[in-house]
Amino acid sequence: MRWMLLLFMSLSLPALADLEYTLKPREIAEDTWLLEGSTDNFTKANGGNIVNTAFIVTEQGVVVIDTGPSKHYGEAMRKAIAATTDKPVIEVLLTHHHPDHVLGNQAFADVPIGALAGTTELLHQQGDAMAENMYRLVGDWMRGTEVVLPTQALTPGVLSFGDHDFRLLSLGGHTGADLAILDQKTGVLFAGDLVFYQRALTTPNSPGLAVWLADIAILEALPWSLLVPGHGPVATDTKPFEQMRDYLTWLDQLMRDGAANGRDMAEMIRSPIPERFTGISLSRYELIRSVSHLYPRYERGQMTRVDSGKNH
Repeated sequence: MRWMLLLFMSLSLPALADLEYTLKPREIAEDTWLLEGSTDNFTKANGGNIVNTAFIVTEQGVVVIDTGPSKHYGEAMRKAIAATTDKPVIEVLLTHHHPDHVLGNQAFADVPIGALAGTTELLHQQGDAMAENMYRLVGDWMRGTEVVLPTQALTPGVLSFGDHDFRLLSLGGHTGADLAILDQKTGVLFAGDLVFYQRALTTPNSPGLAVWLADIAILEALPWSLLVPGHGPVATDTKPFEQMRDYLTWLDQLMRDGAANGRDMAEMIRSPIPERFTGISLSRYELIRSVSHLYPRYERGQMTRVDSGKNH
């Protein structure tokens, strides 16, 4: 059996050589570089590069925001950083535990990797299963990728590197443990997956849409000048917040009405999508997933105990 495995691996090596992430850092503010992913779903064609990552070159060294979907991506990110500056990477900040944001951690194992305590716990609980699923989705791009947990617990407040003061916010609408980062020098707000723009949001770990809506209000009120969503294009206006608020409100009301009217899940996933959302990438796909993630809660909210009218 071993020789058959070695033969298979040797036959697949030429194909592996072609799997290269074309990461092109784009300077979006002073000392601030964005690596923008597509708004598509995970595929073997894109290697899971559907996420926005970034790095900031401070006087002290380079601060990295999220590490991408694989070891291979993390390595490509480090090469892109080295091609941009000769300063060393000194810190990684993870916005949350989802695989497209953290499975590049192996390439940064030599520096502190900071995350909220809740993010570390979620990655500990779910990381191996998420990595296995990524292997199924994007194949050989994940070769050699293993889960590396954060090494530093972050708390809300200001974290300074050189002349950059990063305001850290602990929120929770997307996963229950979501870090938002405001660079107070440049006004760049890294919202992580609390903000999706022109790409339908994902809800597998959301504690509830009301929590998420409250987070959007907190983020929008910050003194930001440039918004970097977890997925989608950067913005200097409030349109991403408006789109998020509109979509979350619609999705919440859709499921409230469905539960109140006794609609089953099969009916809900076929619900018409308002025209204003049809141009958003993956709107039908993510509606189906959100109904499966969240609708049972709305159904339970409509249930009453059969003995609730009895006297005790």
